[in-house]
Amino acid sequence: MKITKKVISNLTKCYAMSELSYQGEHCFLVAAEKHDPCYLFNEAGEQLETVWTEPGGVMTMTPVPGGDGAFLATHQFYSPNDSAEAKIVIATPIAKDHWEIRTLVDAPFVHRFGILERNGVRYLIVCCLKSGHTYKEDWSMPGRVFAAVLPEDLSGYNEQNQLALTELKTGMLKNHGYCLVPEQDYTTALVTCEQGVFQFVPPITEGGEWEIRPLLDVPTSDAVLCDFDGDGKLELGCMSPFHGDQLAIYHLDEAGVYQKVWEYAEPAEFLHAIWAGELLGKQVWIVGHRKGKRNTMMICYDAEHGYTVHIMDENVGAANVLHFVNAQGQDVIVATNREIDEVAMYTVTE
Repeated sequence: MKITKKVISNLTKCYAMSELSYQGEHCFLVAAEKHDPCYLFNEAGEQLETVWTEPGGVMTMTPVPGGDGAFLATHQFYSPNDSAEAKIVIATPIAKDHWEIRTLVDAPFVHRFGILERNGVRYLIVCCLKSGHTYKEDWSMPGRVFAAVLPEDLSGYNEQNQLALTELKTGMLKNHGYCLVPEQDYTTALVTCEQGVFQFVPPITEGGEWEIRPLLDVPTSDAVLCDFDGDGKLELGCMSPFHGDQLAIYHLDEAGVYQKVWEYAEPAEFLHAIWAGELLGKQVWIVGHRKGKRNTMMICYDAEHGYTVHIMDENVGAANVLHFVNAQGQDVIVATNREIDEVAMYTVTE
């Protein structure tokens, strides 16, 4: 395996990313955690536009289905102690370096969100880290998960006319992690907190009940579901506890219970960046941690060696990673190396 690194930007406290289709071109967005910009890049890593210069506080971004360049993003989540004014906004391109930004919904402490779809209905799922606080590092008010049907036409939503949310679950202490999980003909969300790992399944029909599946009762900061060993069952890869230092993989046993089958031999302080999927024809797990050695690592499985860890980069402190296959058919990983204010592209080849 050969990994070629290219630094494409130096964005202060770079954090969130998302793929985006814009004017027929495959692009991606990179935005900052603090009061800094959001940039649009083409898949070669060339900066095309500045979407906004402030306010920042961007934890999550995702494209609006069918919207040519339009996307949703969190604004004003600056830290667990400074996110009471957080919201989800709609960004719509008007002209080069000119994007209209409107409020979709105020969502205090919103950390992650996503768009799910089932039977032709789209749902916005909103995950809030906590419900409130009265002092720094106050975790006495646990997080919650909300949802709403997401209309096709979002043009009428703004600060005065916001999307109404319905609470799905409360009591989720340090509600941090979110991962989109496709099922056969619909999409679900993996949500993690101190109480463990939960899979949120949209209703069969609009107005129906959501299904919430408890998968694991271990305190978890982030998680993925992926069939690493190729046995047809999805393994659960977990970072524990909140912003923790433990990496583990759980296998589904015959009774339908997740059992730990692997753990990383050394602490990886402040685990944060996470992605799992196909790379070079194999199912892999990419993680990054923001303290200590601050490595970005790739975890792979084969029948002979079991799970092995490959160091992709050192002393970078990735906050998030994004994967895509470029026009040349190459696997590309983009990382927001937050701790050194670096946006980097890694091209992975045989």
